[in-house]
Amino acid sequence: MSAPPPLCEAVDLSVRYGSLWANRGVSLAVRPGEVVALVGENGAGKSTLLHALYGLVPLDGGQVRYHGQPVVPSPQRAIAAGLGLVHQHFMLVPPLTVAENVILGQEPRKHGLLDRRRAEEEVRALAVRHGLAIDPRRPVADLSVGEAQRVEILKVLYRGARLLILDEPTAVLTPAEAEGMLRVLRQLVSDPAGGRGLLLVTHKLDEVMAVADRVVVLRQGELVASLPAQACSPAEIARAMVGRELQPVRRHPRPAGPAEVALAVHELVVERDGVRRLDGVTLQVRAGEVLGIAGVEGNGQTELCAAVMGLLPVRSGSVQLASAAGLRDITHLPVRARREAGLAWVPEDRHRHGLVLDFSLADNLLLGHEGAFCTGWLPWLQVIDRRRLLRHGRQLLDEYDIQPPEVQAPARALSGGNQQKLVVARELSAQPRVILAAQPTRGVDVGAIQTIHAQLLGARDRGAAVLLVSAELDELQKLADRIAVLYRGRIRAVLDNPPSCPVQRARLGELMAGGMA
Repeated sequence: MSAPPPLCEAVDLSVRYGSLWANRGVSLAVRPGEVVALVGENGAGKSTLLHALYGLVPLDGGQVRYHGQPVVPSPQRAIAAGLGLVHQHFMLVPPLTVAENVILGQEPRKHGLLDRRRAEEEVRALAVRHGLAIDPRRPVADLSVGEAQRVEILKVLYRGARLLILDEPTAVLTPAEAEGMLRVLRQLVSDPAGGRGLLLVTHKLDEVMAVADRVVVLRQGELVASLPAQACSPAEIARAMVGRELQPVRRHPRPAGPAEVALAVHELVVERDGVRRLDGVTLQVRAGEVLGIAGVEGNGQTELCAAVMGLLPVRSGSVQLASAAGLRDITHLPVRARREAGLAWVPEDRHRHGLVLDFSLADNLLLGHEGAFCTGWLPWLQVIDRRRLLRHGRQLLDEYDIQPPEVQAPARALSGGNQQKLVVARELSAQPRVILAAQPTRGVDVGAIQTIHAQLLGARDRGAAVLLVSAELDELQKLADRIAVLYRGRIRAVLDNPPSCPVQRARLGELMAGGMA
């Protein structure tokens, strides 16, 4: 008996934006029962390839086949052929319930009206059958990030998807949620009755090794490797992605003896939307130290960063920053005054809080540091020294390996990883006393992660204090000298994390879930 045709196939597929080839001559196929991991640096063309297969962008060459048949791809044809695309950013309607989101566009009806009971029964049965159990009556606005991801997958399963196309499905999940999600996905594909396949885009190479049957590597829009997962190692995949050997970033032990406190938070209480998000948080970060903050998303990490930066009012408690005269209370200072006092911020959402996407790279590097590039004796006559700014910009683009290195290009022309490096370059270039880094490597590739980690540790070794909030336990183990676990707005425990003996993931996971300190 001949093998069934691929669920979806690209043959010499090419997509061009102006003079730039986003994909060029890419061929791949996903068969029933197979998990194919699609990896590559930011800007390598992964998302463009997914969108081309699904008919969201037009082809400039090559062919797409569904079940062996050539098609002009469109979302309608893709859905009819059993393709289900789950975007990196959730496409849910928060006020609607789980069931309402899942059935949207394919509502069961009775006498011409929505049959709500049948919809909830169908969604509940579908969720239980695939190990994605969730209450169909809950509003999406009340769900955790991990639960919202389940709803996205239920949406495509409800429409009969046989090929699941997932773009960074675990990017915002906790380690436990990510492990559970990968287990569910593997079960969906391995079920012989389902005839399903999975095309998975991820930057996390441990996930690739855990679930993939085959690894496809894109670099600069071209396919450079297609390998059985069991025949390659994470190091080999990373080398194929970036085109060079990656040197490991190593954290050196801190010098013996106490260092000065650079940032002190005391009994901090913050309320948001009528809910107490931080409940008496006390912590200190010393010069030349990285203090990591671990916790399941939604336990106060966002509010901690916002309160320290001056973006949220403090109900009680204090925030102090080191100065030449000792610790200085900055609890009620505006954001600009905090930045001028030596506080830098790498926000968790680079688009909303880190960049002006239509500004040039040079102008984005200027944000918050305008005074350093002004000329003129009188405040109302000062102008920006553009020549010095452009020279400074070119130097940072080279130092942080930001591609393409065009200081006049708009920030939106960069890939996500290069946008993140741009934010990090701006914040660290002013030699701040304290660096507040929130999810600094979320959604970026191994090469960009390497650069960002090296720069954060370099700042730490030069004497800066770093408060690092991260959902990646590997990142905390690698970079943090101490790790504080935040649970329901309180510090659950603070653990030493020496380079020679990092804190065990299981111990961190237990504390993050509310285990005994």
